[in-house]
Amino acid sequence: MNFFAELKGRHMYRVAAAYAVVAWVLLQLVNNLAQALKLPDWVPAMVVVLLAVGFPIALLFAWIQHMTPADATAHGAKANRLDWILVGGIAAVIAIFLFQQFASGPTTVTQPNGVDAAKTAANSPAGAVSIAVLPFANMSGDAGQEFFSDGMTEEITSALAKIRGLKVIGRTSAFQFKGQNRDLRAIGQALSAPYLIEGSVRKAGDQVRITAQLIKADDGTHLWTENYDRQLTNIFTTQEDIAQAIAGALSVPLGLAQGETLVSSRTTNLEAYQEWLRGKALMRGLFFGEARKVLESAVSKDPNFAPPWAYLSIAYALLPTMSPAATNGSIEEARRLVQSEWPKAQRAAEEAIRLDPKLATGHMALAFTYLQRSNYVAADAVYQRALALDSDDPTVLHVYGMLQAATGHLAEAVRLREELQRVEPFVPIFNSVSAQIRLANGDKTAIRFLEASSQAGGVGTLWTQSPLAEAYAAEGRYADAADTLLAIEESPLASRRDIQEGARLLRQAPLQAKPESLPDWNEFMSWIYLYVGAPDRSLAFVDRRLDIGLIDTFYNLWFPEYAPLRKTEHFKTLMRRMGIVDYWKARGWPPFCHPTTGDDFVCS
Repeated sequence: MNFFAELKGRHMYRVAAAYAVVAWVLLQLVNNLAQALKLPDWVPAMVVVLLAVGFPIALLFAWIQHMTPADATAHGAKANRLDWILVGGIAAVIAIFLFQQFASGPTTVTQPNGVDAAKTAANSPAGAVSIAVLPFANMSGDAGQEFFSDGMTEEITSALAKIRGLKVIGRTSAFQFKGQNRDLRAIGQALSAPYLIEGSVRKAGDQVRITAQLIKADDGTHLWTENYDRQLTNIFTTQEDIAQAIAGALSVPLGLAQGETLVSSRTTNLEAYQEWLRGKALMRGLFFGEARKVLESAVSKDPNFAPPWAYLSIAYALLPTMSPAATNGSIEEARRLVQSEWPKAQRAAEEAIRLDPKLATGHMALAFTYLQRSNYVAADAVYQRALALDSDDPTVLHVYGMLQAATGHLAEAVRLREELQRVEPFVPIFNSVSAQIRLANGDKTAIRFLEASSQAGGVGTLWTQSPLAEAYAAEGRYADAADTLLAIEESPLASRRDIQEGARLLRQAPLQAKPESLPDWNEFMSWIYLYVGAPDRSLAFVDRRLDIGLIDTFYNLWFPEYAPLRKTEHFKTLMRRMGIVDYWKARGWPPFCHPTTGDDFVCS
């Protein structure tokens, strides 16, 4: 290469080196300032793209500027080929470097302490660190304090869930492992959580000792552990300290605004706080009557504490819905219960929102009261508000998904159920409802999820066994449906006589029985009418609920086996009474239905 080509090559090397140095410095600045300035996630990626595109352009301009016309004539062809080989090599090296540093996905945890991998994975929501808080052990020596240790677990779970860089497994799924002496690696794999939080709570009078530890599930390495000996009056500060320490151990930024905390719902009345924890535990055990009394006591002790107001609203609303009177009692008795409880449910929900407008549970409770007044449009809007406040709230995802399914918008319902499955993978009732909605949407493989939910929910559980029996009957597997039905344990909602008669008739299905000879099955077994010659009676339970004043999310009406009934005037009347037609007019018609002339419509 002559002197001119050599000089030009050196000049381009200097340009390339200078560009690489400046690009590296700029990338470091952007990477460090993006989080502090809360820049959008696409900004660093855009800078990388612009720098990569600008590199060959800069070299091209340097090459053009340095070459004279005479050189171009005398040496252009040979120098051009060699120069572009050099330019291409440098560009490839820098592009590979940029790709490895900034365009690769979340890294696999390989470091001994796991912290660097967690920090890398947490740089974007899609790569958030998955973590599960296992039930804290009650070390108080008093089984009556179990609600307190469970409550601490749930409070720490909720605090961690507010950190954008963490993906926290739902409380109920984590509690599936309570009291099980299982290998942590197996638990981590089951929950898809590489990090686990374990701990214990010892409460004695106004003294509390909480021990918490962060564990790497794949090898049992303890990444962080701490004991907190505090007074009960400092319980919220303790929860905040634990959550922040865990995030710090994983090098995950808190992402809090000025003055914001992870533990926001606080009260100075510790009796009210403990009664709220006890009330939540009773609600989870379906003891709504007892829960109502405890939560009423909590709000009387501290009327400005928002969370118990929200749960009290839910207790008021569910009392008539879940009562035996609504299922098997007189319509008048059930109606009196509805008229007594639901106005209180609405007032309690409104009070919760007034006290804490950002409390997702309060909005969910208010949406439920709108639903019960046939106002699906208002309920939908408030459910969306609740999800905007907490997109991972499993109960909101559950109930809003059922609303979408009840209105025939099955694809959207399935999407919401998938989000719910991501947050709470091991809740039998959630999974059972999800499988039923998927079946309604045409996914016949979902029956295996019903089978799994039936086993996980426990043999004899009405809420999971009855849907599985119904799915078997829809496939023509009447013997399996009968056997599944017989496995249901007798309860106020399902008498042994009704169960046995249903199983007996299913073994003869399909058949044309005399309608007057059939029992009055409630909503849990009314689907049997479809296979014994009285299909219209399968809608009778909906009529009864509406006569009582109970508007519910009857998503089962969109199962394929109900298609003939959806063409009847009876079905259309029910849709109008529930307010679903008004919802369709406001929010859009489902694939099964469309308007015709005047105020009429047809469904298939």
